[in-house]
Amino acid sequence: MVEKVTVLGAGTMGHGIVQLYAQAGYDVFMYDIKDEFLEKALTRISHNLDMLIQENAITASEKESILERISISTDLKEAVSGARFITEAVSENLTIKFDLFKQLEEIIEEDTIIASNTSTFSIQQLSEGVQKTDRLIITHFFNPAHLVPLVEVVKSPGTSQDIIDRTVEVLKNIGKKPVVLKKDIPGLIANRLQAALVREAFYLLDNGIADAEDIDLAVTAGPGFRWAFIGPLETADFGGLDIWKSVVENLAPVLSKEEKIPPFVEQKVQSGNLGTKTGNGLFTYAGNEEIQRKITERDENFIRLSNIKNNSK
Repeated sequence: MVEKVTVLGAGTMGHGIVQLYAQAGYDVFMYDIKDEFLEKALTRISHNLDMLIQENAITASEKESILERISISTDLKEAVSGARFITEAVSENLTIKFDLFKQLEEIIEEDTIIASNTSTFSIQQLSEGVQKTDRLIITHFFNPAHLVPLVEVVKSPGTSQDIIDRTVEVLKNIGKKPVVLKKDIPGLIANRLQAALVREAFYLLDNGIADAEDIDLAVTAGPGFRWAFIGPLETADFGGLDIWKSVVENLAPVLSKEEKIPPFVEQKVQSGNLGTKTGNGLFTYAGNEEIQRKITERDENFIRLSNIKNNSK
């Protein structure tokens, strides 16, 4: 087990990844460029842990031990010194990432793994910013990182099997469900599947087939209910491939094939109605208090679902 890990970036994804490592018993350094970013991240981690206590997932004494395993620093060299596994979770900007990679390669050990949490750039694009490409890998976490089990792992043609194995081991150690892609592809696995579903949901809403609440309910009370335990391919096996052959062949010609989002979504984006981050989107939220309540409810339900899935093994 790698005893010290480092997470670069204390934002939306970074702080959750730091929490995961600390919960799993790792000594973890959290790095960012400003102390205020680090302090805010610690506050968010503390809040997340309080929610786990509330759901009986951890105890108050365990929370204190978890927090004690987290160190913070705005000094990159201090943060990565002695680390054999580094997770990069900085802004999705290649210039920023390349500058960081350049600094890293001057101070880290030869066998230290650099794992990027990018959801935007391919492993080929990232490789252009490093000299030693065989130890660079993508570990794509999902928000909220401390609760969603999936991590997609993307390797380059030059990535050694040892790097892949060590990465998968670390991810499993922190309770994640890693999937290793055999090929790099835009959107990876999960976002391609999500994009296909969201495109169709936008189409249904745009054409007045149902309102937003009922479209979401059709997923959460239907396919989403099943997909928590069996995926779409196993669902097809259970239903019968002959049945699903007919379903796909009958529906494929009439499914949305739009390559751009509908005008009504574009209008909301242009007017700054982006969803919970602005207080209005496809749904309307009655102020920040309601948004925070909904986020808390979401996370509580994710914790409960995680407990159910873990106990069903």
